[in-house]
Amino acid sequence: RSAERALRRTGADVEVTADPQAAVSADGLVVPGVGAFAACMDGLLAVGGERIIGKRLAGSRPVLGICVGMQILFERGVEHGVEAKGVGEWPGTVEGLDAEVLPHMGWNTVAAPADSRLFAGLDADTRFYFVHSYAVRCWTLDSELPAGHAAVTWAHHGGDFVAAVENGPLWATQFHPEKSGDAGAHILRNWVDTL
Repeated sequence: RSAERALRRTGADVEVTADPQAAVSADGLVVPGVGAFAACMDGLLAVGGERIIGKRLAGSRPVLGICVGMQILFERGVEHGVEAKGVGEWPGTVEGLDAEVLPHMGWNTVAAPADSRLFAGLDADTRFYFVHSYAVRCWTLDSELPAGHAAVTWAHHGGDFVAAVENGPLWATQFHPEKSGDAGAHILRNWVDTL
């Protein structure tokens, strides 16, 4: 519901739905996620969410993943010794962060590429709110990706990890824009403006 409220503040007309057709035909689809990778995937698979995401992307219809909703877009996750297959839209494995203090909870900066549309209009020292112990720590650019190019944003906590990805109609953030104050509202507005 916090993502719903944050999107409403951007002026977007938001509907939380369990209707697959509404999710496929909406102007934009937000895939939020909380908890463990495997549990989130189980919930997504139970409602055919991976097919909905696939249909949307096949039609170049925007999707935004948030936190675990970003993580499940990768090939697989390894969390608490449990390995689970992800949606597989991007290469990579979600694994534990290599940091002395976990979870990574609080405000952190990110290093966005110069051509980022998601971070357009924000200063390089802008901070976003993170709450996670797992992330993608290695990205291998694959020319077979849907748009042939992905703009990958990085953050650092103990080591580098993927903080956001923009790849054609599929965008995602590891941080919580809905909990990131004005900076998060700006991120959401940038996404809504593409719809």
